[in-house]
Amino acid sequence: MKKLIIFLFLFTYTNLYSSEIKFEQISNDLNKPWSLSFIDNKNVIITEKSGKLFTLNLKNKKKSEIKHNLLVLEDGQGGLLDVLYHEGEIYVSYSEYRGQRGATSTSVAKGNFGEKNIQFKNIFRAEPPIDSGYHFGSRLVIKGSHLYITSGERGQGMIAQDPTKHPGSIIRINLDGSIPKDNPKYKGKKDWLPEIFQIGIRNPQGMALSPFNNKIYLSNHGAKGGDWFGTVNFGENYGWKILGWGGTNYSGTKIGPKWKPGFTKAIKYWVPSIAVSAITIYQGNTFKEWNGDALITSLKDQSLRKIKFKDNKLLNEEIIFRGNIGRIRDIKIQKETGDLYMLSDNGSLWRMYK
Repeated sequence: MKKLIIFLFLFTYTNLYSSEIKFEQISNDLNKPWSLSFIDNKNVIITEKSGKLFTLNLKNKKKSEIKHNLLVLEDGQGGLLDVLYHEGEIYVSYSEYRGQRGATSTSVAKGNFGEKNIQFKNIFRAEPPIDSGYHFGSRLVIKGSHLYITSGERGQGMIAQDPTKHPGSIIRINLDGSIPKDNPKYKGKKDWLPEIFQIGIRNPQGMALSPFNNKIYLSNHGAKGGDWFGTVNFGENYGWKILGWGGTNYSGTKIGPKWKPGFTKAIKYWVPSIAVSAITIYQGNTFKEWNGDALITSLKDQSLRKIKFKDNKLLNEEIIFRGNIGRIRDIKIQKETGDLYMLSDNGSLWRMYK
């Protein structure tokens, strides 16, 4: 009886949100979209995994392709991935073909924004290049004068514990690609590559800066279970593949403990996995009661979840909706209104509002 009451409460609460929120389909002709970024209040820039880059006017729905010079190899989970507009410049992450029997890297390039053509220049390449279509990570966040990059471990497991290699880490560089002199390598981690900020991460497809405390938050795919949401921390280690975060290998064999002292502890774990993807820390007027909460999107679970937390402790988690728009790849806030814009794997861009 107790389990039934809990189920009915959750069902009612979830559908209460569904009755309060509204959805508008802005576009439905995108091909495997991965990321969007606001150029201004009316226009966004969107990536497709195949390598195409577009602007889309949210008012008249006009879509325009931007030519570019990137050598993108769409391979498995790789392709043209995150995009970030910042003060007239465009930053993109992508799986770059490195010309070595299919080897690619999670690479980041920068260019001046142009409506018809952008000439990009690489400012980071994850070394070494690896022949794999898995786990590129690839989210971008700017905090002050620094660019943070998630670099997935490319399915290589314990490479995430090797600080002499980039895969499986959080990267921190200056906006021009140079290396900050206060990165961990220069503050006691002498064996780390100079770009590495944090290690032990598997496949981080979500990252966001909180406007409330100026901290960067992160989401990460586990294996069979063990997705998590946590913080980006200077010189720390999330433990992959020493730790399994509650998950197991796909074969069913054990990976390691959920957590143990000496490693970074996440705020929230999901077992089984929901295939957590993009995240944002909400700030706006449309859903002002959510200010300061984390909004977590998922692929397999097709849900939008809201996490209330304080410091590094989970207070509660709520499912806002599930299944309304398919597998959710990205989420961004329109700052002027506070409305939410989400990309779905099925080729759609949606606005969520009241």
